[in-house]
Amino acid sequence: MKARFFAGLLLCSLPSAMAAQGTADSSKFEVYGFAMMDAGYNANQIDPAWFDVVRPTKLPAFEDQFAPDGNAYFSARQSRLGVRSTVPTSVGTLKTTFEFELFGTGVDAGQTTFRLRHAYGELGKWGAGQTWSPFMDIDVFPNSVEYWGPTGMVFFRNVQLRYMPIQGDTRMTIALERPGASADQGDVAGRIEISDVRPRFPLPDLSAEYRHAAKWGYIELSGIARYIKWEDQGAEPFDLSGDAVGWGIHGSSNLKIGQQNVVRASVVYGEGIQNYMNDAPADVGIEPNPGDPVAPVQGVPLPMIGVVAFLDHTWSEKFSSSVGYSMIDIDNSELQTADAFKRGQYALGNVLYYPTPGVMTGVELQWGDRENFEDGFSSDIFKVQFSFRYNFSKTF
Repeated sequence: MKARFFAGLLLCSLPSAMAAQGTADSSKFEVYGFAMMDAGYNANQIDPAWFDVVRPTKLPAFEDQFAPDGNAYFSARQSRLGVRSTVPTSVGTLKTTFEFELFGTGVDAGQTTFRLRHAYGELGKWGAGQTWSPFMDIDVFPNSVEYWGPTGMVFFRNVQLRYMPIQGDTRMTIALERPGASADQGDVAGRIEISDVRPRFPLPDLSAEYRHAAKWGYIELSGIARYIKWEDQGAEPFDLSGDAVGWGIHGSSNLKIGQQNVVRASVVYGEGIQNYMNDAPADVGIEPNPGDPVAPVQGVPLPMIGVVAFLDHTWSEKFSSSVGYSMIDIDNSELQTADAFKRGQYALGNVLYYPTPGVMTGVELQWGDRENFEDGFSSDIFKVQFSFRYNFSKTF
């Protein structure tokens, strides 16, 4: 019902919008999306709110945390609905995208509910709204049916203002992005001394990318810098206020090998950039600060490295496969708990079948692994998933 309402509302406003911004002959308006069902069997355990994905951070941190093993699942949460437009103007092309999916996260984790993906507009060399961060590279995402994707991939849709001095296959983008970060209070969590510490973000995050495209594919380099601050609102004798600079460098590429193979790869390294990662814990940890009675502990940005390596192979017009591996490793701080997340691994392989244009079905084997910081515990997940996707699109 909600989907029909949104589509009807947008279609009713289409003629007046086109009259105001361009002619019907030169303007385009598209309604698109797909209906998708996933079904499978998880031989191990995962947080029940994430039953239909592979996220190493959501695997058990201790024995039988999410017992019992072995569950079948069905999900339609990958289904998507979007609209986009293109309108020529005297100052450049106006492009807009408004897109939802049904995969609940945050307070809606585990639910099938509308979730905003993109709300973005672009005119000439300027863009504003929620869309992919320039720090990430969506083209690294493999041709898989598992929803969440590689654990070591930079993946973040953020609200931003961007400038694009170079556009096209070779491109350059600079953006100011909505700031935000999280902290792991570790062994001192629940202590009254830190209960009045509040986050503060006085500056936006600054990100940039440059992609060089060629016949063999492309190579991309991106970076990010951010200022993270926290202030102690409590009374003396303690003052646990502090700040940190987060930063990251990200290299990625698509490499074409013949007509049937594409290698998708990336490496990212940085400190305090975990919320830009596809599957990572807190940006800031806590460590001792000996010799300072006013601030006996201090926050530090956590170093991390992420790796993605996948091969997409096209067998024929009707069959394709993807296989690969991803990893993220966190350099934990001294006062994080022994069961804090340290390392995550992710791998999959599939065979996908396209019986007719717009329809896909396939089977995929998926694996994930979690390692803790200091207690020696690890857990893994093994799943087999069958997926069916039916695309739709109409341009006016």
